[in-house]
Amino acid sequence: MAEKQTGGGLLAGGLLDGIRVLEFSHVMAAPTSGLMLADMGADVIKVERLPGGDSVRGSAPFAGDVSAPFTMMNRNKRGVALDLRSEDGKGVFQRLIEGADVFIENYRLGAADHYGVGYDAMRAANPRLG
Repeated sequence: MAEKQTGGGLLAGGLLDGIRVLEFSHVMAAPTSGLMLADMGADVIKVERLPGGDSVRGSAPFAGDVSAPFTMMNRNKRGVALDLRSEDGKGVFQRLIEGADVFIENYRLGAADHYGVGYDAMRAANPRLG
C-alpha cells in the first residue's frame, strides 16, 4: 500500500495535516522540532535570515555542494529567505505569520524582537498563537 503524502509529511494519514508552522530558526534545536512536525504532516515553512541563511548550510558532509546535515534537518519543509531589516521582508513575514497555527524560533534572547518578530509582535499579528 502506498503512503499518502499530506502537507509535505511522510506519515500516512497526516496527523497534523492542515496545520501551518512558521519556523524562524537555525542550527539544530528548532529545526528538529519543525522536522518532527513536518514528518507528521504539518506544512512547515522555514524562514532563513538574509544575508547568509542558516549556518548549517556550510556544514559537512556534503552531497555534491549541498550540506547533508542541512538537508536532513529541513526535509519536508518549504523555505524562504527574508531580509527582516527591510520593509518588504517584514511584510512577507507578517503575511506568513497571519496564516500560521504555530511559530517556532530559537535565536538568542532578544534577537526575534530585534527583527520585529518577537512574541508581542507575533501575538498582535495572530492572536491564535497564544
